[in-house]
Amino acid sequence: MKRAKVAVLGAGNVGATVAARLVEDDVADVVLVDVIEGMPQGKALDLAEATPVGGGSVDVAGSNDYAAIAGADAVVVTAGIARKPGMSRDDLLATNAGIVKTAADEIRTRAPGAFVVVVTNPLDVMTYLAWKVTGFPRARVFGMAGVLDSTRFAYFVSRELGVAARDVAAMVLGGHGDTMVPLPRYTTVSGIPITDLLPPERITKLVARTREGGAEIVALLKQGSAFYAPGASAAAMVKSLLRDEKRLMPAAAILEGEFGEHDVCLGVPVVIGAGGVERVVELKLTHEEKAALRKSADAVREGIRVMKERGLV
Repeated sequence: MKRAKVAVLGAGNVGATVAARLVEDDVADVVLVDVIEGMPQGKALDLAEATPVGGGSVDVAGSNDYAAIAGADAVVVTAGIARKPGMSRDDLLATNAGIVKTAADEIRTRAPGAFVVVVTNPLDVMTYLAWKVTGFPRARVFGMAGVLDSTRFAYFVSRELGVAARDVAAMVLGGHGDTMVPLPRYTTVSGIPITDLLPPERITKLVARTREGGAEIVALLKQGSAFYAPGASAAAMVKSLLRDEKRLMPAAAILEGEFGEHDVCLGVPVVIGAGGVERVVELKLTHEEKAALRKSADAVREGIRVMKERGLV
């Protein structure tokens, strides 16, 4: 039986972490692609030499040539510059849009049957760009944002309550940035809403920390940005896709009427399986939650507008 193939574009910290997770879990053969000579080859060889320890049987390769992505079942786009202290995700738009556009062109040509998982920031806008440039159906192009934001929220909740992180199921919608919409009503510990376990003021602080989760790490690192949690989140999405796990995850998806939004990419609950985004799950939101989601969608639209002005889409 032919093994699945995943191409990871960008062999930096995020891309290498995605690759490591996929290799360790024996999910698929992996090829790392990067413009820096030697880096994808070196990291691929390092990962390959670790497979006897983990028991994996997949192949790992590195390349500086997009031709290596041919035949990929899924392509994870991590290529782009990382945030530095004081930068917002939107500050990355000008540079990263050009990088993602080139990547999407290559995917369309060399891996026309692939699913595309976008990680590059500003994530929702870059996912929209990849969708437009590839011309793929919306089910085949989606972004990592909500999984990462939700796992951060879940971790903060678990520390606050002193419970196992795996027992916390969090839900964060909206754009990946300052306008994200954490939903405490839909965030539970073994089925118990955190609104029954924590006072409102504590929840407000956890929500604020979740929104600043990426910036907090950027400030601590001084150089670069988060990569372990983003890499693990993207790998979980690819695993659900290739193994048809049909996990319900908040992901950046192209909306065509869901939640009242059209022609925009936004973090919403989706089911990810062999068909990609197999369906969008529309939650019942309060008036305040709807308003917050609309504000988030408008922020993404502004990024899309800027790209259109620059002729990128």
